[in-house]
Amino acid sequence: MRVWTVDDVMTTAVVTVEPGASYREVVDLLIGRRISAVPVVNESVQVVGVVSEADLLRKIEYAGDEKPRLFDGRRRRDERAKAAVGTAADLMSAPPVIARTGMSIAAAARLMDAENVKRLPVIDDHGRLLGIVARSDLLKAHLRPDDELRDDVLTGMLAPYFADSVREVDAQVSDGAVTLTGRVDRASTADAAGQVTRQVPGVVTVVNAIDWVWDDRQTATGGGYGAA
Repeated sequence: MRVWTVDDVMTTAVVTVEPGASYREVVDLLIGRRISAVPVVNESVQVVGVVSEADLLRKIEYAGDEKPRLFDGRRRRDERAKAAVGTAADLMSAPPVIARTGMSIAAAARLMDAENVKRLPVIDDHGRLLGIVARSDLLKAHLRPDDELRDDVLTGMLAPYFADSVREVDAQVSDGAVTLTGRVDRASTADAAGQVTRQVPGVVTVVNAIDWVWDDRQTATGGGYGAA
């Protein structure tokens, strides 16, 4: 099964600014393009930072009150400092939170959550910008057709992992919901089949209705013939 990565869902036509872009230029760009953030790139198209709406709003939030106060914490001082500057290099959040080419969409989702960001510039091994992936882009895997998902489950996931032990297993898919049916020798195989099916990008939920002959999850004294 092919693993979905940020390369599969990212936007490649990315709007960028240079470090010397003025505050007004960045504001005009975000409003004109209806975007909420823009990567800042150098002459080699390497991402050096990101300017977001939140960065730009500091000038409004601290208008006329840019001087640090005695009990301001570091974060507050940084925010006040951004209110007084005028170029992208001064406004941007750096170093940027980025995704490298080939990162799985699951890893990208975890990174966005951990860093509390809404989008990730995608870079190559030299730090050059390839595209940008937003939270909404990560949901594109759930737009995959049901027949494509079924093929991934049966031939892309179950067959390579379990070979002949799941040759009697079938999968029905409806709106991303997978129902596994059939019969296998061991209960642990049935359980594992359900677990790996959940890993297929685009699968929403799994109903595991696979029967088994021997419950190898039981202790040696607990018996175990039957069907789940």
